Amino acid sequence: MSENQIQSSGQLSSSELTFEDFKNIVINDYRICFESRQASLIGRREVLTGKAKFGIFGDGKEVAQIAMAKAFRKGDWRSGYYRDQTFMFATGMATITEFFSQLYANTDVEAEPFSGGRQMNCHFSTRVLNEDGSWKNQLLMKNTSADISTTGGQMARLVGLAQASKLYRNNPDLSYLTHFSAGGNEVAFGTIGNGSTSEGVFFESINAAGVLQIPMAVSIWDDGFAISVPSELQTTKQDISEVLKGFQRDEKGEGFEIFKVKGWDYPGLCETYEKAIAICREKHIPVMIHVYELTQPQGHSSSGSHERYKSKERLEWEMQFDCLLKMRNWMLDSAIVTEEELAELETKAKEFVRVCRKNAWDAVQKVLRQEAAEAESLLKAFGIPAFDEMSRSIHASVEVSRREILEHVRKALRMLAGKDSQEKHSLLAWFNTQMVANSERYNSRLFTDSFDSHTHIPVVPAEYDEDSKWIDGREILNSCFDENFTRDSRIIAFGEDVGSIGDVNQGFAGLQNKFGTLRVADTGIRESTIIGQGIGLGLRGLKPIAEIQYLDYILYAINVISDDLASLSYRTKGGQKAPVIIRTRGHRLEGVWHSGSPMAALLGIMRGVHICVPRDMTQAAGMYNTLLRADEPALVIECLNGYRLKERLPRNVGDFTVPLGKAEILHEGTDITIVSYGSTLRVVQESAKELLEMGISIEIVDVQTLHPFDLDELCVKSLRKTNKLLVADEDVPGGASAFILQQIVEKQKGYYFLDSAPKTISAKEHRPPYGTDGDYFSKPSVDDIIEVVYEMMSEGNPAKYPPIF
Repeated sequence: MSENQIQSSGQLSSSELTFEDFKNIVINDYRICFESRQASLIGRREVLTGKAKFGIFGDGKEVAQIAMAKAFRKGDWRSGYYRDQTFMFATGMATITEFFSQLYANTDVEAEPFSGGRQMNCHFSTRVLNEDGSWKNQLLMKNTSADISTTGGQMARLVGLAQASKLYRNNPDLSYLTHFSAGGNEVAFGTIGNGSTSEGVFFESINAAGVLQIPMAVSIWDDGFAISVPSELQTTKQDISEVLKGFQRDEKGEGFEIFKVKGWDYPGLCETYEKAIAICREKHIPVMIHVYELTQPQGHSSSGSHERYKSKERLEWEMQFDCLLKMRNWMLDSAIVTEEELAELETKAKEFVRVCRKNAWDAVQKVLRQEAAEAESLLKAFGIPAFDEMSRSIHASVEVSRREILEHVRKALRMLAGKDSQEKHSLLAWFNTQMVANSERYNSRLFTDSFDSHTHIPVVPAEYDEDSKWIDGREILNSCFDENFTRDSRIIAFGEDVGSIGDVNQGFAGLQNKFGTLRVADTGIRESTIIGQGIGLGLRGLKPIAEIQYLDYILYAINVISDDLASLSYRTKGGQKAPVIIRTRGHRLEGVWHSGSPMAALLGIMRGVHICVPRDMTQAAGMYNTLLRADEPALVIECLNGYRLKERLPRNVGDFTVPLGKAEILHEGTDITIVSYGSTLRVVQESAKELLEMGISIEIVDVQTLHPFDLDELCVKSLRKTNKLLVADEDVPGGASAFILQQIVEKQKGYYFLDSAPKTISAKEHRPPYGTDGDYFSKPSVDDIIEVVYEMMSEGNPAKYPPIF
């Protein structure tokens, strides 16, 4: 049997079916379920025998997922839970061989298209991008967003995937995007385990979907446990649909349609999903299907046994109410199939899954064996006993791995240090080739690197007339957004206070009236879901600006940014992208909660998202112009104290671009290089005049973006001239300043040009207290900058610069 025959055939309405049609559909559905169960059983065994690293499987959920698959159409999207393998098999978005290829971490995306070996099994995605990063036609595909392991994390992006359908249905200006929607008729299917409904992001997302009234269908797989924790310790009333009754649609038509169905009831499940998804698709009403009385026959994962925490009575119940057994008995009782026919089907299914597993394993081992053979031959060529032993060790491995091969080769190269031979040259050449290939296998595609990368956006300078107006910085941004929204109907903005009042600092003032509530929208206070909306909308071809009101508040969304958005391109090996721009404001103001600069945290966990730190609103506008033409996610942090500072309005305010990763010298000097960004730059600039009066000439470098960082190495070029380095930052000590120092001293090799120790000046370890004095005593001031610079000069020439204190 070929794997393209395993898909469910059931999208005919019951009125069109003969009994023979019905019978064939049911039998085929059972076969898919049975094959999926076998994949789970064999997969767990492969982990326990050491062929795979870890396993998590969808056994016990098969019948519910086959019912859900019947309602899933081309153009629809899934944002799911890592137990949806039966659904993926039934819809044709995954094959069993691909399932095992992922279990064995096959790095070939042809064999393992979900992640190229980067994610554990049951973490699915569809490749919605061509090799060059351009979009495929989503209406010709069934689509799934890339799974993540964080429980409940899939819910945030689900909101955006569903909201996209609403926008496509209600905004005629988007009708030209025929690769992404057919009049907004697509449903976003979400799945989640009952334990994960305790997560805050679940409640955020459910509330958001109820407010937005979007075609979002959430299936809750309820097997009564979250690993070992039973429902009575997880959920009020031990019943999530009971808890959520307040979301049930009322006479005004607001809210959800909530359904509850037993997970072993095949006819009931099919009927429920047909009804629920029809309401969701046709009326754009969110629905929730609580599937309860499910089982988890092998426990949570390959890491442990459920016998440790389930009672004898519970285990007996699970055996009796296993969905496969219940479906099997129903088929026999309904005379759909005979025992003999089922026995034959099950025998063939077992053999089919075994063949799929073997094919997947052989494909992985074939490549590794070839690499092993090459390494063995190269090591043997030396005729050194120790190398012969290495060669034999590689050859003897039952399950060869790249790690084992390269450990031997690298040890051999270390032993050959200082020696020269043709054999060494051959081994080194092979090693270097392998390292390049392995970099592509394991380290590539942090960004999609497409033709729409920021690196391909032309640099267009800001242009000014002689009579260019001096206006507030906020007005520069407002004009920039106005022109971009006019230029590109895909651009939308949303966040707390963005719509009606035009955001708290007026960057969107008047734009909701001009472009409508669909494109410039207010949201509730739900930071995680705001970012999730951006991810889902970005996956469906739109250009979202997701606003987080203050930089401090981004901490409430950091899991969605870090786990989902930042890793999206990497974990799909360039198969998916979401060009979300996260707009926020931070740095200097007054108070613990509105003046934060948690840059070190962001730098550490947001690799995969550009971090832009413009010094003023003109630079911010240029960065937005770049990002809104590119296809990569980014965070733009505007300076809180810069909105009412006067700047000249460029005549090409919607078209000029500021390239990412390009530092700029703002003030030339000869004695010391000061590197900074954002609001702190103005403090540094204010110090320059007094320092010059003291006989000290400083060179000021604005890095402009932290990710990417100074691609032209302007910082070290400045250091060649001054030989002294100070990094000024308002993050905590050892925060962003440490990152900048590492980039300049280590990566740019700036240590060659230092004639004294580099220094950093930063904020205090605590958050800034309220008030002007609080700011002065907690973040770098002009006085601080002057005195630190003077001290650095005094260390080298105390006669000319006698100590102040």
